[in-house]
Amino acid sequence: MADIRSPRLLYAKGALFLLLGVFASTVLLLIAPDLRVAALLAVAVWAFARAYYFAFYVIQHYVDPGYRFAGLLDFAGYALRRRGAEPPAMGDAPRT
Repeated sequence: MADIRSPRLLYAKGALFLLLGVFASTVLLLIAPDLRVAALLAVAVWAFARAYYFAFYVIQHYVDPGYRFAGLLDFAGYALRRRGAEPPAMGDAPRT
């Protein structure tokens, strides 16, 4: 399957993800309308967003500039393969 290249389709995909998140959050809060549940949901959303940012931006720009990730499974495989390896120093040439 080819990558989506149309800006219109990419925006539609982003909007659908946003709607899905709003829908799921709303249903969770309707099932358990409690301030603690809302706070934990907000923390979970924030933490997962930061983890996603780490996986794709921090690793690519600060840890291993030569590696590009195709998705979260690709990142997981990369992390498992690199578990015992020493991280490259900043400024080192990317490994191929």
